[in-house]
Amino acid sequence: MTDGASADWTLTDDSFVERLVCHSRLPLIAGLDAGRPAVHVWECESDGLRRVGITDPDAAAYPAESWERAGLVPAFTWHPYEPRLILTGVAGLRVWTPDGAGAVPQSPPDHSYHSVAFSPDGRTLWASPSSLLDEEEAWQRSDTLDLATGALRLGPRWDTDVVEHPGGGLVVTLASDQGATYVLFARPDGDAPARLRIVRHAIILDVDGYEAPTFSDDGRYLALRGNSYVHSLDVFELPAMRKVFSTTLGDPYPGYPYPPEWLEEQERWSHHNVVFAPRSGTILLGTAQGTIVTIDLDDGRVSEHEHSSVPISALAITSTGRLVVADRSGRITVMNAPGDEARESWQARAAAAREVAERLLAATSELPDDADLDESLIRHDGERTWSSGDLETVTTAEEADPTWLRLRAAINTHRRQREEP
Repeated sequence: MTDGASADWTLTDDSFVERLVCHSRLPLIAGLDAGRPAVHVWECESDGLRRVGITDPDAAAYPAESWERAGLVPAFTWHPYEPRLILTGVAGLRVWTPDGAGAVPQSPPDHSYHSVAFSPDGRTLWASPSSLLDEEEAWQRSDTLDLATGALRLGPRWDTDVVEHPGGGLVVTLASDQGATYVLFARPDGDAPARLRIVRHAIILDVDGYEAPTFSDDGRYLALRGNSYVHSLDVFELPAMRKVFSTTLGDPYPGYPYPPEWLEEQERWSHHNVVFAPRSGTILLGTAQGTIVTIDLDDGRVSEHEHSSVPISALAITSTGRLVVADRSGRITVMNAPGDEARESWQARAAAAREVAERLLAATSELPDDADLDESLIRHDGERTWSSGDLETVTTAEEADPTWLRLRAAINTHRRQREEP
């Protein structure tokens, strides 16, 4: 493949790819079809992309109503070492390999998981919500599945992907609620099946609806895209969990009822449009205008690069550090990342990431699997830290404060008023 940009593939059925996930070690790319519950798989070769498979090629188009579509969109995850892709679906977990697709034989039949992830060693599947509890309680726990034996047991609460920290020995996931979302850090243990050991220190975000977290390759920055109300972008610096960047993509939230022109503009923005350029602290952001914006978190420089005449629909970074760009014309492009100045070697970045992970874990402690997160977590909002005791006493909040803080202040004020003689 040449060093310059190369338009390597275009979907031919008037659809486009709305999410890209690259294998962490192999030259494989999975792309979610925006028009139907199917996933395309490409191999990145020397002369471009070659499609090597598609899951559910005969899948029907999504229904027009967004609330009906939501339950049909598959989540998917790559095995950390093998060319194996696991996907969720209404009929249970499925697996794709170069030899074909089929059901995951060890998984609970007909259970519809929302999220699925491999443990870093590839021997365990983590999946949410749990198949071992009734419908009302299932979202409060997850499943831990031993792929060798089929052994299944309860895991801790989480609901949005599990992403490994570049330093190893640490993963991050989300536990979402309408008022707030916890960004949970966890240590995967060495058991079979491997368990997620949630730790006490967490990040708290306003409301819900966030996408999978994204790390810089030195493990120092964590970017989060959301949420249910606006296209937000927040970046935290680790291990301090300090917020270093926050913005809203597109026009700000206008309140309800939503103006039609605002809704139309929101629809043009992708939910999977943020990655970090390799070997730098630079965010790459695909815009609704078809450009790619680079945001250098270390020196504050921002620049914009022309790419397409239609909105960017997804970004990803390959195992070799190339940028993959999908747009709404159906085009998939592999190119060098704008702003990738290769400031440090891969070895230096890896060493820095290991130090970040070790420092974060050394400064906290593990929680039991069944811990009540609201009672147990120490929450970092990017500016200050909140324990459950702190939140029991707060009675005032400003209009600009996050929803979770305003709700807590209102509840505490109401309780005190009822207790007064």
